[in-house]
Amino acid sequence: MASEILQVIFDSAQSAFIEVTAFVGAVLIIFGYINFSQSGKLVKVIQESKSIQPIIGALLGLTPGCGGAIFVMPLFPAGVVSFGTVVATLIATMGDSAFVIMTIMPGKYILVSLFSFIAAIITGYIVDYFNFGDRLLKKIKLKNRKESEELHKNMDHSAQNLEGHPIVEGNTELVKHIGHHEGDEIDLILHHEIKGHQNPNTFGYKFTHQGYIAYWILIAIGLVFGILDLMQIELNELAIPHLGTMLGIIGILFSIFMMVMGKKFLQDDTHEEVEMKAMSLKETLIHNAQETAFVGTWVFVAYLVYNFMVLGLGGGSYAAGETLITGFLTSTGLLAVLIGTAIGIIPGCGPQIIFVTLYTQGMVPFAALLANAISQDGDALFPLLAIDKRSSFWATVFNTIPALIMGIIVYWLEIKFGLFA
Repeated sequence: MASEILQVIFDSAQSAFIEVTAFVGAVLIIFGYINFSQSGKLVKVIQESKSIQPIIGALLGLTPGCGGAIFVMPLFPAGVVSFGTVVATLIATMGDSAFVIMTIMPGKYILVSLFSFIAAIITGYIVDYFNFGDRLLKKIKLKNRKESEELHKNMDHSAQNLEGHPIVEGNTELVKHIGHHEGDEIDLILHHEIKGHQNPNTFGYKFTHQGYIAYWILIAIGLVFGILDLMQIELNELAIPHLGTMLGIIGILFSIFMMVMGKKFLQDDTHEEVEMKAMSLKETLIHNAQETAFVGTWVFVAYLVYNFMVLGLGGGSYAAGETLITGFLTSTGLLAVLIGTAIGIIPGCGPQIIFVTLYTQGMVPFAALLANAISQDGDALFPLLAIDKRSSFWATVFNTIPALIMGIIVYWLEIKFGLFA
């Protein structure tokens, strides 16, 4: 039995790193560079496009990862975007779980994105039509602190001053803010009262800001192996025996260590780090390495959960366990939709990555995946939650309603017509 458990761990590590994590890293590099090169223009475009803000928000939410959605959150309390735009953004985003479904099932990713985009735009415009955000914005302004300027003078700015890692090479400028200003109410909350960037004097900061190069090299090797795997080449039968398994174990251990050193367990990105990535290509590479490690670790956990569940249900027989799971799924489809929606309400990307990975293993129907994608907010809810809990509560409510409606409709279509299989 011990040997079977070890084999499950080794197989899960190999699959998680070579089949998923390496490809996630490649996609993150591409989107990270795009975000870095374009982010400075976005606020002006959004501010000047009042009539189509929910559409722009939905498009930003669709970008894989949490960066696009996190970018929008402080714009509402600042009065730049409507609350319908916030809702549309959160409905459209899949957070880091998007990378998992994108790399394993790109066709399903496109389908989920299409449904989420439609639901996001419709819901966003409905919320704006009834001017729901106006009341929230008035309450936010009423609670602004009268002594914010005095408080700001006493705040610690070392997290933003990036000693040894200036935002502009050869310069020690402070990080430029997106959607708010130095010393205002939003700045006080996002940069001084909640978890932001790592302390530059800690071992964790030094490891993540120096070890990222080695991690990207490992990701590049994993990507080559992943492509060989797609070509049906047996990785463990190459010149070096068990080479695929060894790379998988090393890659996952490095991912776990990178995640622990960055102290990112449920949330992998903060608003402060989104700003840093927008201003520095180096910070983009560093934080995208941490994000890749975060996704890889949670995918590994999901594979372990699934494989041990199958093994346990089958009484040590993997085939018997898979048969039992298949039978279970045929009788609990609608319940899976409700579970997917409920998990989506949990802030953070970790639980969502597990749920999406279980879908790729055939454990939940497509309708449940869609319901989870619509209801979840990834890490984007955290900055809004920190700024105004009332707004974050209503955003969650407005996300949950279309998630349930779309999930139930799509589930009916699955059962009635056999669609989305």
